[in-house]
Amino acid sequence: MARFLDVHPDNPQPRLLQQIVTVLRDDGLIAYPTDSCFALGCQLGSRPGLDRIRDIRKLDDRHHFTLMCRDFAQLGQFVQISNSVFRLVKAVTPGSYTFILPASPEVPRRLLHPKKRTVGVRIPEHTVTQALLAELGEPLLSSTLLLPGQDEPMTQGWEIKELLDHQVDAVVDGECGVEPTTVVDLSGDEPEILRVGAGDPSRFE
Repeated sequence: MARFLDVHPDNPQPRLLQQIVTVLRDDGLIAYPTDSCFALGCQLGSRPGLDRIRDIRKLDDRHHFTLMCRDFAQLGQFVQISNSVFRLVKAVTPGSYTFILPASPEVPRRLLHPKKRTVGVRIPEHTVTQALLAELGEPLLSSTLLLPGQDEPMTQGWEIKELLDHQVDAVVDGECGVEPTTVVDLSGDEPEILRVGAGDPSRFE
């Protein structure tokens, strides 16, 4: 059964954050709230965690996973970013955008798009997520909690606990957005909007 951790939305309890990080470092899988909606998350190097996300969401190897980063300095370690792209991304972060960019050698190969060698990155504007990333000290490998056959991502912790009780190790309850991020592919010559979501796409059109 998954642990259910009710984290304060404005002042996350250090004791609970430490418990969540312990789960992640033990190759665990969590469901947690973000500024867009709930996400599934595991440690960057966790093969079991990655496999469990693929299984829950029924994803193929062309799916872009997202590295949830604390800040721009951390993001810059994991993707290759030009000066012009840097300015574009910097202007809208933190926020409800996911960017597809060429991965740096720091990113495990199994996370990359098999042909493009790209990965998704984002910097969330969410107090609990930011506190969790600070405690973890590295990006959180993530994927939107959108189950097969569902049109909308999940946004209620208790509902996730009921549905995925034996598939995740912990559910971090908390307030979240109700719309997925806007996904922008910045790996080519021109920005390509792959999904319109919570972030204003007009900046990249």
